[in-house]
Amino acid sequence: MKPNLNKILKKEKAMYLSYDQGIEHGPADFNDKNINPKYIIEIAKKGKFTGIVFQKGIAEKYSKEIRKSKIPLIIKLNGKTNLYQGEPISEPICTVKEAIKLRASAVGFTIYIGSKYESHMLRHFAKIEKEAHGIGLPVIVWVYPRGKSIKGKKDSELMAYACRVGLEIGADIVKIHWNGNLKDLQWAVKSAGKTKVVIAGGLKTDEKTLLKNAKDIMNSGAIGLAIGRNVWQNSKPLEITKKIRKIIWSNNKK
Repeated sequence: MKPNLNKILKKEKAMYLSYDQGIEHGPADFNDKNINPKYIIEIAKKGKFTGIVFQKGIAEKYSKEIRKSKIPLIIKLNGKTNLYQGEPISEPICTVKEAIKLRASAVGFTIYIGSKYESHMLRHFAKIEKEAHGIGLPVIVWVYPRGKSIKGKKDSELMAYACRVGLEIGADIVKIHWNGNLKDLQWAVKSAGKTKVVIAGGLKTDEKTLLKNAKDIMNSGAIGLAIGRNVWQNSKPLEITKKIRKIIWSNNKK
């Protein structure tokens, strides 16, 4: 069945509010406001995000608030902490069936290419992709080059490789980290073919840099951003969201 992307895109563009960092980074990213998922849901609603990314637990515990917000839910199906420092591996902690029960509009899965365990994660993804697409549910894959094997390889090559992996394994959307070079990103987007590309918002940065990056991202052919800390760590999250949204849904070609 053809996956229905209409629920998580607006005019073929995307602006996702990411809040799956709690398991990945621990509580270090949070303050008294943004540690509360209700605060994040309110930002997503008022900011008119095309999707909100949660892990299973928050999706379950705050299902009422999520449904009320009418923001499309994207559930991450796997995750890991940052405590273990060996070769990265992210195991499933939620199933497609559970995501459906939680009324998810799409599911996400992380694969660390270059890791000793990449084949393990690829096998899990294959099963998830088959099950999700069997019922028309879109699949977003986070592809991050990690592990000892990538040492010495260029960021530009790894970005393009990440995008190509997304295409080759059947993802509808691939989410990658960007090295900051527009030409490199343009080539990476081309490498993804018909798989759509969204860029991770990354570490908190200053507003000028953030908005310039957003313009470059949209000029690359990517469909948008999956942004978290640069919004919900901001003292005025709705103001910065408005500026980002304007860039995403404008014609930024020079």
